[in-house]
Amino acid sequence: MTEDVQTLFERAGCSGQLCVQSLDGTREITVGADRPAVPASVIKVLIALVAEARFEDRTIDPTERTLLSAADPVPGPVGFSLYQDDIEVSLRDLVVPMLTISDNVATDALLHRLGTDAVNAYGEQLGLTNTIITSDIRTLIDSIGQDAGFAGWNAMVNGIAAAQDDKAEIDRIDACVFASGALDPARGHRTTARDMTALLRLIWTGEAGPPKACARLRQVMGLQLTKNRLASGFRPPVRVAAKSGGLAGFVRNEVGVIEYPDGDVYIAAVFTQSKDGDNSTINAVIGQAAAAAVAQLRSRAS
Repeated sequence: MTEDVQTLFERAGCSGQLCVQSLDGTREITVGADRPAVPASVIKVLIALVAEARFEDRTIDPTERTLLSAADPVPGPVGFSLYQDDIEVSLRDLVVPMLTISDNVATDALLHRLGTDAVNAYGEQLGLTNTIITSDIRTLIDSIGQDAGFAGWNAMVNGIAAAQDDKAEIDRIDACVFASGALDPARGHRTTARDMTALLRLIWTGEAGPPKACARLRQVMGLQLTKNRLASGFRPPVRVAAKSGGLAGFVRNEVGVIEYPDGDVYIAAVFTQSKDGDNSTINAVIGQAAAAAVAQLRSRAS
């Protein structure tokens, strides 16, 4: 089965890591599950968990208001990054756009309130020894532009637009981006497929924190808008709750929980890396690889 999954990755033009397990962890199929990988936005599941845990133990008031300034938003393709006016929102409500549309502004607002060290410490207490957040999202994204010789991400985007007819410059920027520390798990954010399945198991069994915090994450992850990765490998009445992640057109990931109407539940973490693979093909292979692994586990159980 491992060879089959690796073949799927190769045919899609990417490398990858996979960990698919039964909810109780007794059955699994893995490919490089313990190899460090760049998590991209799947790391937001851990941030959301810590936030919801703090809301439940009243360390932080969930109704506390925070001002999101439109003057210098965190770069991102959706949500608050596109707003032209300031907006005030509760901390609790920031969790929803962070998980459903992967909003970067919401993520940084929560991360600044929680503290990066506190999030890392919570993950370590859960046994996620290979998962580390090194900075906020703005710093991570801007570092890619800086590694390419620009002031930050937005300056790099403008530089690419200005150099659209200069192939040598575009090639230089691409090479710098792919060599960036943000895309190297030895230097930037990192996790493993096994760590992420462990995190999801604890959330789904209610052991990751206060029961209401875990229930809130299960509910909101079920509302994620992205359906072209893990969910593409399954059909109703199978339900998929997930969190996707991508970075610089190189990293495409998704982690999630697959629930069958007969009560079977499986946890999946699929990470991919590709410099020039087709986006839709790689999105699809995430679902294909997870579905193949789940089918094999279900056949073993029967």
